[in-house]
Amino acid sequence: MKFIFDSDSWQEIFGSIKKSKLRTAITVIGVLWGIFLFITLLGSARGMENGFEKNFRNMATNSIFLWAQRTSMPNKGFQRGRRLQLKEQDALAIQREVPEIAFVAPRNVSGVFGDAPARVKRKTNSKTYKLFGDYPILDNVNKVKLFNGRFINNTDIQEEKKVCVIGEQIVDELFEKGEEPVGDYLEINGSFFQIIGTYKQSSTNWFEADDSILIPFSTYRKIYNMADNIGWMVIAADDDADIVKVEKDVKTVLQRRHNVSFEDERAFGSANFGEMISRIKGFVTGLKFLTWFVGISTLIAGVIAIGSILLITVKERTKEIGIRRALGATPRKIKGQIVLESVFLTLIAGILGIIFGGLVLWGLNNAFGDNDNFPFVNPTVNIPIAIGAVFALVTFGTLIGMIPAQRAVSIRPIEALREE
Repeated sequence: MKFIFDSDSWQEIFGSIKKSKLRTAITVIGVLWGIFLFITLLGSARGMENGFEKNFRNMATNSIFLWAQRTSMPNKGFQRGRRLQLKEQDALAIQREVPEIAFVAPRNVSGVFGDAPARVKRKTNSKTYKLFGDYPILDNVNKVKLFNGRFINNTDIQEEKKVCVIGEQIVDELFEKGEEPVGDYLEINGSFFQIIGTYKQSSTNWFEADDSILIPFSTYRKIYNMADNIGWMVIAADDDADIVKVEKDVKTVLQRRHNVSFEDERAFGSANFGEMISRIKGFVTGLKFLTWFVGISTLIAGVIAIGSILLITVKERTKEIGIRRALGATPRKIKGQIVLESVFLTLIAGILGIIFGGLVLWGLNNAFGDNDNFPFVNPTVNIPIAIGAVFALVTFGTLIGMIPAQRAVSIRPIEALREE
């Protein structure tokens, strides 16, 4: 190990690098690019994973959106093409008969599925917005991002209160800058509603963007004379439940209640959010695997390039090595110097690659980290992984350096001196 701290060894290494600057630079860039790619891709994959977790952490990811459609086949005397209507009793039956169900949130809306939106007035301003009738349980299934006030509660439902929660866009359009919306009133379809909360747009809001108004379900039912009808429902299953099986069981309950054939797959429409999340997680896992594969392959390719360059260097320095051997340099010292040069180049390239990769991830985080609508948060690489990558580089550099080192010491001094 003495030769590591021997100034003569380092002078010879730097002298060798000086003689072939371009070749050495290209070689270092090859390794640098490998670890840079590895760090950047792995950090980006982590950023996407963190982004999805952030966007969906306030939502029951193992959930289903379900609505009624038309039957596609006759059953028990009912004709094909019968229009179905979901009822509040359906939601209660699903909750009761499917044990894996955690929450069922019935919902009604105007202004989304082709029907007329609500006419909203404040002072001299008049606009139309989407209007939702909701239960407080919605906040358990899909967390509403309130930035002021509160959400609908059970008292609002029981007393059929005329209260509402409005989106940020409505605040901007109907209120002057500096005005406080909470506590104020809006005229919605001719009735006055008190604003109890305001919310921000979220990437998990599938229907209610920040141009929507949320009112108690019971109040919506009363002003629109909906009786016990519901537009659709959001169903959240337990985290460990098989969401595909839950969806099938829910539809079986509804098919039985509405006299629909069990073979009719079109009678009830659904969007399986849990299955979609599983696919997203699978994609992120695949991306991480691809990152490891591409990164390690590129690293190995770069280290092999270093070995190739050192083989050429050994060939060019054959006469010099012969002279050193003739003057008493031991094979171990010759071999150690070449291996040291290989390790030095891989270590420098690895450290630079990690630094540049970290700078790119820092830039990406600044560009996308605060964007709620883009799933990219805190793209980082664990320190043990970065250290492990450098250690792997040094190991590969040592092993690959043994090839030209062995080539150097295998040359007999007399033959080396004859080399032209």
